[in-house]
Amino acid sequence: MLILASNSPRRRELLAQVEQNFTVIPSFFREEGEGLSARDTVLAFAAGKAREVFSRYPAAYVLGADTVVSLDGEIFGKPASAEHAAAMLRALSGRTHEVYTGVCLVGRGFERLTAVCTRVEFYPLDEELIARYVQSGLPFGKAGAYGIQDGYPLVKQYEGSYTNVVGLPVEEVRAMWKACGGSKC
Repeated sequence: MLILASNSPRRRELLAQVEQNFTVIPSFFREEGEGLSARDTVLAFAAGKAREVFSRYPAAYVLGADTVVSLDGEIFGKPASAEHAAAMLRALSGRTHEVYTGVCLVGRGFERLTAVCTRVEFYPLDEELIARYVQSGLPFGKAGAYGIQDGYPLVKQYEGSYTNVVGLPVEEVRAMWKACGGSKC
């Protein structure tokens, strides 16, 4: 049995590309870790989420994930308000940043943990586009206040995994799932 320790609809869609048979059980893990790098943050949070759910379902395999945006070493999580979302988008405008996703798969006698980084360059964004995007509601619940898949002209180019930017690096998850025996786990 595979459990996804996340409520993210994007992660559910992406995990379905790897394994159709899974259950969603959100983690109660508290995301605390000031002073960590973006990479170390996503590794710690992904492992914490997976291990917390595994502690309740020890017969299952549990997949935890966490995504952040990093600009010049500053970590951008999910926006707390419309103003916060607009401020993040202004900061990212015309610049290149990194998107890190940590992924952890835990099962009885099995644990794999990795982080994936994708470099993303934004177009210069004008205030009208930022306002429209924020009003659409799409920035909320997304690290860095944006989704590469949202259809707005935000991302000029990216280098690395597209699915990582969406929230779950599919190739790495597929390799982890295969390493534990896949559907036979």
